[in-house]
Amino acid sequence: MADNFEEKFIKPIINASYPGTLAGLALAVLQITTNIPWYTRDVLLTGALTFLLSAFFLFFYTIYPARKRFWTIAATAFLIGLFCAILATLLFFAVS
Repeated sequence: MADNFEEKFIKPIINASYPGTLAGLALAVLQITTNIPWYTRDVLLTGALTFLLSAFFLFFYTIYPARKRFWTIAATAFLIGLFCAILATLLFFAVS
């Protein structure tokens, strides 16, 4: 009984929390940095939004695993968010 409950209700939340944490980290970096150029800020925001989009679709993929479209969108959004995080890091080094 407990395994079915965990599989149905807790696992989607746990899976979605991984990219959601990365989105929170990107937003925290954005909050504590000051005087950054607009393009660095936009890259950080884009990364955070795509990580949140990835978390959203990963949550629904865990609930509906037959819909492979959710997995494709989640993986693509995660990779875009990862690229934005790397690009923002390189831009921070270039500016400072």
